[in-house]
Amino acid sequence: MDGKRPTVASRHGVVAAAHPLAAAAGARMLGRGGNAFDAVVAAAAALGVVEPSMSGLAGIGAATCWVAGDKRMRTLAFRTAVPAGFPAGRFSRRAELSAGAMAVTAPGNLAGWYNLLSAHGTRTLGDVLAPAIALARDGVPLTAFNTAGINQAAASWRGQPGFAAWSAAYTGGQDEVRQGQVLRQPDLAATLEAIAAEGTRQLYGGRLGQQIVAHVQSLGGCLTMADLEAVSPAWGRPVSAVYRDLVVHTLRPPSQAFEFLLTLRILDGFDPGKAARDGAGHLDAVWRAVRLAALQRMAHPNPSPEVLDDIFAEEAVARLRLRLIDGQPIEGKLEPSEAPAPHATALSAADRAGNMVCLTQSLGAPFGCGVVVPGTGVCLNNALYWGDPDVHATDALLPGRMLTSPLAPSVVTRGHVPVLALGTSGGHGICQIQAQALVDHVDFGRSLQDAVAAPRALLCDGRRVVAESRFSARVLEALRARGHAIESPAAWMVQAGGLQAVVVDPVTRVITGAADPRRDGYVATA
Repeated sequence: MDGKRPTVASRHGVVAAAHPLAAAAGARMLGRGGNAFDAVVAAAAALGVVEPSMSGLAGIGAATCWVAGDKRMRTLAFRTAVPAGFPAGRFSRRAELSAGAMAVTAPGNLAGWYNLLSAHGTRTLGDVLAPAIALARDGVPLTAFNTAGINQAAASWRGQPGFAAWSAAYTGGQDEVRQGQVLRQPDLAATLEAIAAEGTRQLYGGRLGQQIVAHVQSLGGCLTMADLEAVSPAWGRPVSAVYRDLVVHTLRPPSQAFEFLLTLRILDGFDPGKAARDGAGHLDAVWRAVRLAALQRMAHPNPSPEVLDDIFAEEAVARLRLRLIDGQPIEGKLEPSEAPAPHATALSAADRAGNMVCLTQSLGAPFGCGVVVPGTGVCLNNALYWGDPDVHATDALLPGRMLTSPLAPSVVTRGHVPVLALGTSGGHGICQIQAQALVDHVDFGRSLQDAVAAPRALLCDGRRVVAESRFSARVLEALRARGHAIESPAAWMVQAGGLQAVVVDPVTRVITGAADPRRDGYVATA
């Protein structure tokens, strides 16, 4: 034995998610004859129960998927707009919107789940919500990850308006939990049961929506029923780019996922695989490409289709490739001012029919804005924290505006056949994380699980690089000599993401999952 995680593979279907019980919820759908869309929605709903700090039905998200029956790639964005009554210009700093009812946008996740299911699933809404309902009612033993998240949030929010309802939902009113303690959420179970019985109208115009709006407004927020009723997830075509013999597909703007594709296009002019794996040559090339692509994202945070075409034009990419090899340090600002801490959750699924889905969802920050609606178990997002209070900024918090997002769920094809899905948490580091893992898997031949678990780095402003200490100290010193200002604080860093992925062998059709050990990631199969 080598101490590594066992490979989980199947010809029937696989789900990779950030918690074992969520992956199992998705696998249960596959085992009962459902497809990857049924599985991913069941797992997504379960994640809101078993990993409540990261997502839930009142969050926002997006998905990229291959629809086998239609032989086409589709994306679905279920982010929501700045509320119509938001007081533009009132706030001067993002931090003012880190918590509290004014940070809330309309919930998008429930509408997104329903759209995926109704368009391409085979099970009913009640079927796919059943595992989440059972988990909420029966209770979930808290992992070390969840315990730390709850206790940190409690320490930060004690005394905040509405804290009592939050504490009642997640700590039983004790303001603290311990590992192994069972988290029961009966109010959330009842809410999900009502949605299963009555449909999404319960939230978007019905009793649950009325409860959310009333509570938000009682705490000084501006969300209205009209904002809820305006929620409309948007199906679209992906933006795609060639890398080696693959085509990588992900979300179009206002997602900033194009940064991931641009990193790959820059690297496609080179062969990092000729260097030693995890050596200075390999890491220097990838890190420089990552930084060049991130600087383009900062310069064009929400590019028009014409500007996006210009960014990916061969002559523009060629200039970036020359910059990659000129030997001069690359530096600059990679994150907006007061960038929010990255918190989201990703999951991927594939089935024997050839469907493949990658979904990423978030509450914005840990437990969103910290507001739980009494009697519902629903924790609200703080998605406005990701906008800019400066009314002249590209991502200004203006009523009705759809904000940019770093979410980048991705599906990869070879010869018009889907072979890989990968997504991660990580805020503005998402595209960096996915690029590093894909290069490890494609260019260095690491198994998908080994590529997901391999040491990674997060590139920050200036020349700063925060790298996991599992890289060789000698290699890191050589990289410092090449101009990278490296810190190496820990062997495993949660800020290096929580990448969940599946890969399909095009010959045997065996589906293999990979889950990130930086979180409670797990793979389950039918």
